[in-house]
Amino acid sequence: MAEMALNSADAAFVERLRTVLPDVAFTADPAGFLIEPRGRWTGQGVVVSPATTDEVSALLAACFEAAVPVIPYSGGTGLVGGQVLEGGPVPVVLSLARMNSIRAVYPNENVIEVDAGVILQDVQVAATDAGRLFPLSLASQGSARIGGLLATNAGGLNVIRYGNARTQCLGVEVVLADGTIWNGMSRLRKDNTGYDLRDLMIGSEGSLGVITGASLRMMPRPAEEATAMFVVPTPAAAVSLLALAGERLGETISAFELIHRQGFDFLAEVEMDHKRPFAQTPEWSVLMKVGLPKGQSPQEALEALFEAAGGLVLDGVIAQSGQQAQALWDIRETIPEANKRVGSISSHDISVPISCVPDFIEKAPAILAKTGDFRINCFGHLGDGNLHYNVFPPEGRNRAEYVDLRDAIKAAVHDLAHSFGGSVSAEHGIGRLKVQDLETYGDPAKLAMMRAIKDALDPRGIMNPGAVLRAK
Repeated sequence: MAEMALNSADAAFVERLRTVLPDVAFTADPAGFLIEPRGRWTGQGVVVSPATTDEVSALLAACFEAAVPVIPYSGGTGLVGGQVLEGGPVPVVLSLARMNSIRAVYPNENVIEVDAGVILQDVQVAATDAGRLFPLSLASQGSARIGGLLATNAGGLNVIRYGNARTQCLGVEVVLADGTIWNGMSRLRKDNTGYDLRDLMIGSEGSLGVITGASLRMMPRPAEEATAMFVVPTPAAAVSLLALAGERLGETISAFELIHRQGFDFLAEVEMDHKRPFAQTPEWSVLMKVGLPKGQSPQEALEALFEAAGGLVLDGVIAQSGQQAQALWDIRETIPEANKRVGSISSHDISVPISCVPDFIEKAPAILAKTGDFRINCFGHLGDGNLHYNVFPPEGRNRAEYVDLRDAIKAAVHDLAHSFGGSVSAEHGIGRLKVQDLETYGDPAKLAMMRAIKDALDPRGIMNPGAVLRAK
């Protein structure tokens, strides 16, 4: 546990923990655990890294008895402040970093069992070694850990074909607030034995318990994959192209991304190298990937789609090699880093019904123009209606000049998304950043049920207090 300024009661509790956990569990330097990636919050806490489920159980039992808050910490890549606590009693930051074992692989069942602290990329490699695919894929996969990805029900690039993290999980092992261990590490596809507690824990953001292990689905690897970037005249054409692609290619589409030219402009502005796929940067483009069984050519399938698309597609590039495909995906995957370097005033992770995406994109700029002059970088996972709608200052201006407008910008974007029956948190979760948004836009009956569940499973309110639901 990290050394920091503690009052006598906190210091006494630390010493108590040292009697139930080995010395190696106590982290020497807490700095990396007490700040979220965008630097918006600086947390507090003493950091403990258990290595086993039993150690997590002992830790939570001690915290429950003493009413000490617990902040589960996975890879720390979340963007809604779920991994930091700024004020209140000094919490225990429970890091999963030492719970990093692949427990078992069952290729014939397409199942892999892992500790919650295993890094996503390591799960992908283990699946590949078994001749299978673990399809969850996102930009932070080199540092994000399975426990946090399940706790936030992460999405990423392949949701259109494989679903969110929830869909890719068969079972979980969870330690509850009082230290009780629930062994839900099932490998079953069918199990109708009461409430689905697995799905309750997935997406709960550490507010109901700590996920310590998971049984994950692996998939057969597509024999052939291909990537294409198509220029489209409008977002409406992109939606029509998605529908046409679905008719022709069915569930072989694993990703379908919408990209606005502002993303390319930002890459150039911050001097991030990328290969330009077109001589002139298009206003709108889509990036898609398909995977087909052996004996079928995905390149030919994409060429046929291009020919059938007519006016929906103005130009296109179909990757002829894995290297070319990666160059196209590098563009999409580096746009968020370019955004970060430019510095947004307000960033939004929203979703609307797919058919409503064009209307949302058309209406939002006019609404924001009432507040000020902005640059907008709109991109995201069109295949599941998830847009990253980020608002930036004009070129040459700094976002610090607009800090007083952040709340008004966010409200405008979220109000519009809500008016379309959308969500103000598509894949990043609620954390602490969006608690007020959940209260504003959430169904009252849903919020009441969530509070009842929280009170039942965490009666002392120690599990990630203030995340998802406002702390009492």
